[in-house]
Amino acid sequence: MRSAKVSLSLLFLLFFHFEMVKPSDKSDRPHVDDPPHMTEQVEQKIQIPSLPIPSPTLLATTKTPKTPESDEYLESFTCRKSRASCDVAFCLPWERCIDGKCTCKPPYLCPVENVNPVCGHDSRNYRSYCQVMALSCRTRKSYMSHFGDNCDVNGPKFRTSIDEVTGLVKLFVPDSNGGEELLVCKKLWNMAAANVACKEQKKPLGAASKDVVEYQTLAAFMQLPRRCVSIYCQGYEMSLAECVIYDKVEVHRGLVATATCYQESTAPTDCPFTCANGKCVTLNQTCNGIDDCGDRSDEMCCKKCKKNAFRCKTGVCIYKEALVDDQIDCLDGEDESNKAKSKQKSLSPPLPKNSEYISPMNETKADRKTLEAKLFCGIPNATTVDDDEVVHRGKSTHGRVKRVVGGVPAKPTQIQWQVALEENKRIDCGGAYIGGCWVITAAHCVRPSPRAFRVKFSLWKKSRAQDTTDIVPVEDILIHPNYVANTYENDIALVKLQKLPFTEKCLVDNPAISAVCVPWSTQLFQPNHTCSISGWGRTAEGRSASVLLWANVSLIDDCGRFYGNRFKPGMMCAGDVEGSVDSCQGDSGGPLVCVDELGVSYLWGIVSWGERCGQPGFPGVYTQVAHYFEWIRLHTGWPAVTKFNS
Repeated sequence: MRSAKVSLSLLFLLFFHFEMVKPSDKSDRPHVDDPPHMTEQVEQKIQIPSLPIPSPTLLATTKTPKTPESDEYLESFTCRKSRASCDVAFCLPWERCIDGKCTCKPPYLCPVENVNPVCGHDSRNYRSYCQVMALSCRTRKSYMSHFGDNCDVNGPKFRTSIDEVTGLVKLFVPDSNGGEELLVCKKLWNMAAANVACKEQKKPLGAASKDVVEYQTLAAFMQLPRRCVSIYCQGYEMSLAECVIYDKVEVHRGLVATATCYQESTAPTDCPFTCANGKCVTLNQTCNGIDDCGDRSDEMCCKKCKKNAFRCKTGVCIYKEALVDDQIDCLDGEDESNKAKSKQKSLSPPLPKNSEYISPMNETKADRKTLEAKLFCGIPNATTVDDDEVVHRGKSTHGRVKRVVGGVPAKPTQIQWQVALEENKRIDCGGAYIGGCWVITAAHCVRPSPRAFRVKFSLWKKSRAQDTTDIVPVEDILIHPNYVANTYENDIALVKLQKLPFTEKCLVDNPAISAVCVPWSTQLFQPNHTCSISGWGRTAEGRSASVLLWANVSLIDDCGRFYGNRFKPGMMCAGDVEGSVDSCQGDSGGPLVCVDELGVSYLWGIVSWGERCGQPGFPGVYTQVAHYFEWIRLHTGWPAVTKFNS
């Protein structure tokens, strides 16, 4: 018995020792998903060099640190704005802004000037980059293969691959000699590009992380292309073929790009920042100018920007490469202003202008310029104005300036969009010319009797025409259907001018008449922005002004504190709380005009109502024109109202 017990004890000890020294199942055996050649390498005991470990995907089971209550850069830890929010950012040339959202245009609306043909994955030829992108926008599928008109069914097409083990990104780029397989260089490789690469691999939320690895490390055990290209993506693309490709170079001992795709469709409950599309990113990835989310929502709600990104006044952070690139990204053009030029000098050089590959960015810029050229507004004809005398924009050497409650006389042709509405030979209201055959005024200034009204352009003295004055009869008056007379809600109207005989024009060409632009976004100008008002209303002495007066006012936030529930949606305030500048009776319907960073003037408000003209605590109330953009567009048509989003 004792011998049997000893034998059992020895057997137990041997079994226990075997379990202690047995190799781990997970450490030495190949991964079940590894490709065959990788499995063979493991079985042959070939030592694989250690690679950078990609940042892990934030899964629902991942525990992240508790989100702080506030952040130095973010306005909110959940931003519902995205690239499609055209109230704070521009739409792309193949999109248009409707009800605050960018929507896809039909491909036939794309410009045809200065474009290059594109070959699609469907072996069809497309006229331009814009046209193929419009198709992709509408179908949510990438069609572009490469620039060129050689689109044979059996011809080579652009393709992207991401190695499942190493994350290495490879491209096949067609060219006139057939094409070449290439790697992606380290230069400008960021999350925006990694997102696009992963979207191309059917991962709708893009990348979890991007990285780089030494070429020689991989080349030691993999057969790799010897050259790489730089890739510059903005994040809206659905394939790397749609990005800017340039600088094909020998890799030698350089670094090449890798990506790990995002695997989770929903963000964890304790996510540091939840993108509008549901993706989870870290706080370090927000407000840096790079589209980490894949829908740009990590850059749309920012108080400050980091890593040399540039903050637009609408709270959008844009990448530093977008500064002074001849393409407006901030709504007010601040990224192309002199301020941006001084900042850009201290940053990295812009993208190269010459490359063996055609750049889609060049065509996008050309498309924008073509669209912008279709509507000219907001820039007065300076040759008709005495610039030396108006350059100070209402500043006086006699102390505080008052406006139509004591404003500054304008020069005879200075305010070229100002009009006077004459009803039965009496002028009680003003208005603003927005181009074509259209004038905007206040609803309380008009009634549905077009024959009773005439519109006077380039009028300086209220009672007498000048050489440049033009008087035009009215064809129709469109009062906002929800206008409420006793509360001044929706106090806006469109005046349609009669056309000249045998022509589509309503005005004879006149250098003293210019159109003011119509804003499409209520975010274009922020509180405390300095704007101007004009009209023939009462002066400080209570008399009607004999000449057109104007002065500066500031936009005032939270006007409900002054007027309570009388202040309705679609209204705004301007002036100052002390009452030193105000619009008064007789100015109704006249323009409140704000100027952006590039000198373009927008009709920001229409003089509507107020209490105790020019008294402290009662700022003037205006109809906010941008609030009614869709209604204006509905009646006037796209070309008449929008310079960038048509």
